[in-house]
Order: sequence, then structure tokens, then C-alpha cells
Amino acid sequence: MPVQFQIVIFAVIAAIVLFQLYNVLGKRVGRQPQEDAKALPSSPTSTAEASKTPALDAATLASIAGLKARDPAFDPNRFVEGARQAYETIVRGYATGDRAALTPLLTPNVMASFDAGIAARETRGETETVEFLFPPRADLEGATVQGDKAVAKVRFLAELRSRVTKASGDTADSVTGEPLVEERRTAEHWTFERTLGAADPNWVLARVEPANA
Repeated sequence: MPVQFQIVIFAVIAAIVLFQLYNVLGKRVGRQPQEDAKALPSSPTSTAEASKTPALDAATLASIAGLKARDPAFDPNRFVEGARQAYETIVRGYATGDRAALTPLLTPNVMASFDAGIAARETRGETETVEFLFPPRADLEGATVQGDKAVAKVRFLAELRSRVTKASGDTADSVTGEPLVEERRTAEHWTFERTLGAADPNWVLARVEPANA
């Protein structure tokens, strides 16, 4: 990983959600790229804007104040950047079936669910890659303390392009002839937790839910 921000998914939200990470992280929101008359060109300015940490609102700042009273070292900007990189790693890792990348990020039970999805794709002889058209947007929507745990909720907005290659090597649908490429916009909430005062400072991902754009 680009940064040492080891993430583990700790709670199984729903069997279908965990078994099909691609679909969980692929909830379509708003106008899809293929619906746009013109795709916006990628530029240094747009990329830089997308990767900036958005300003925090008053409610979020208030919740962070409570967390910082218990954990003075909490840095929201640093946390969000680590969460963003973890998000990209998990999305790409599942798409490519990179078990080595996923294993340290997931609890054994969740890894088993992801592994089943990867194995099903391997049985079909398919491979997949995912690329981010722009750096995903990450908004810290709250950070607080619950008992002995610090809890932080992040909303991710992303625009992805996925490519599937069949066992035959084909990259187009055998019936329609259409390329097996899909572009989509997604929105999810990821809730992270960590135990205050623990020797391990790493956050764990406790929940993944669809979010509004």
C-alpha cells in the first residue's frame, strides 16, 4: 500500500454485499458517463481538485473535537488520505483477484466471502481490471467516540472503468459484439473503527453501505 494504513473489514453487512464487492462498490449514482454528451477531459487542475480534502462542516468539526479530546493525535486530513488509498487498494484488489493484497485488509470471514467471489470469476475463466478515471472523492462525515472505540465515517464518490476479458481472450460480448467495458459512478459510506489506547494504531473498516451522491 502507498501508506501504512492497514484496513480490515470487521462486520459482515449482508451476505450479498460482502460476496459481491464489485456490486457494493459499484452502486450507480447520478448521470452515468455514457449518458454524457461529452466526457470532461482530464486535466492537472481537475485531478488536483478531486484529490483535495474537502472542508469540514460545523457538525463534523464538533464531532472531531470530541474524538480529539480522547485522541489528540487524530488528524482528519491524514486519516482521510489514508482511507482514500485503502479504498482504491481494496477496489482494485478485488477486481484483479489479488488475494495477497486483500488478505491483510480483511478479517478471515470477509476474506473467505471475497475469495468465493474471486474463485467464481476464475472458474468462468474471466479476468477483470478496474481503473479510477479521477481520484475518488473522500468526505469525512463524522468522527466520534463510542465506548473505547474511535469511529469515523467516510463517504466515497468515484468514477470507475472496468474491463472484463473472457476465458477465450475475447474482450467483447459474443452476442452483441459490444466491448466488455463499463464506466460507472459510485457512492458508498465506509465506517472505520479503532480501539483507543491500543498498541495497534491502525483503523479497521467496520461497515460498507450505499450512499447518496
